[in-house]
Amino acid sequence: MLRRATFAIGLIAVAQPAFAQFGPSGPPAVGVMTVAPRPVTETADFVGRVEATDRVELLARVTGFLQERLFKEGTEVKQGDVLFRLEKPPFEAELARARSTLASAEAEQANARINLGRARELLRTPAGQQSRVDDATASERTSAASVMGAQAQLRTAEINLGYTEITAPITGKIGRSNFAVGSVVGPSAGPLATIVSQDPMRVAFPVSARQALELRNRYESRGGADAVRIRIKLSDGRVYPHPGRIEFIDNQIDRNTDSILIRALIPNPVRQVNGRPAPDGDRELIDNLFVNVVVEGVQPVMALTVPRAAVLQDQQGSYVLVVDAEKKAQRRNIRLGRSTPETAVIEDGLKEGETVITEGIQRVRPGQEVNPAPAGAPPPNAGRQG
Repeated sequence: MLRRATFAIGLIAVAQPAFAQFGPSGPPAVGVMTVAPRPVTETADFVGRVEATDRVELLARVTGFLQERLFKEGTEVKQGDVLFRLEKPPFEAELARARSTLASAEAEQANARINLGRARELLRTPAGQQSRVDDATASERTSAASVMGAQAQLRTAEINLGYTEITAPITGKIGRSNFAVGSVVGPSAGPLATIVSQDPMRVAFPVSARQALELRNRYESRGGADAVRIRIKLSDGRVYPHPGRIEFIDNQIDRNTDSILIRALIPNPVRQVNGRPAPDGDRELIDNLFVNVVVEGVQPVMALTVPRAAVLQDQQGSYVLVVDAEKKAQRRNIRLGRSTPETAVIEDGLKEGETVITEGIQRVRPGQEVNPAPAGAPPPNAGRQG
């Protein structure tokens, strides 16, 4: 038994060198690309909120019973549409009373004018007295004032009657009704409903003071706010198809957040479903919706770029591997600019014309000889890799 065990151990010891012949027989094959300026759309991401450009809370301006609600909750209404109607008879009666008061005042004014005329005629005769003329003049002026007061009351009654019909002051989407038909409403009862405008919408987003300075320096020479456009990403990850434009930049920094508020206008047309407008005029953007805001340059700029997969990171920062004249991989520390998940923009560390490893980078160590080929092409001697 001892001899067999010794023989087996000896076989293992002898067999070990035979496996070495199946290892790599040449430098690893890698895919490379030449660094060159390429058009890049600069972007910056923020978190924002969609806001309606106009918001109106409907209030009853007179006190009365709510008689009718003439709209469907959650639908769009047009400016001038009658939305609520209050009970009219009490206000119609008040209008009739105001008209009678005006008629009585006008009759008294006519009588006062006649008396004033008579007093003035008598003043030309020995029976006339100046005191009677003065009294008649005062009476005529008092009656004229009464007429003006009655006219004001009539106008007030007409206005109050008009307030029994509550119309939409803007075009937009109306929310739920806060009062049922039959309720007593008035100026102190609170909003009957709220209307928010729909198209266009605003997108408001805070930008830190440092980022605001970077954006200003980047786009100031290209036209400022006109050199950028605003895109938004919805909560499901989709990019909203309609871009917007900046319309407002606040004039002060928020002390609590050290940020400045920027607002943009963005279209919000009716959604299309199978080539047709959505039912009830449904739109994509809703007031107070949280979105991701992307500020991007209108015109692309030329910048050195590499695929994002070519960028590695360690404790020293970001770096890439380049192929030198001796076909050896060399480390290059880089500084990244505004990048995307697919493309890395290189601000410093690489020069135009250098060769960067983009494929097979996991098989390479700095200083190691490699077998480069254009990225995307079949790597040479691929069959010899272990």
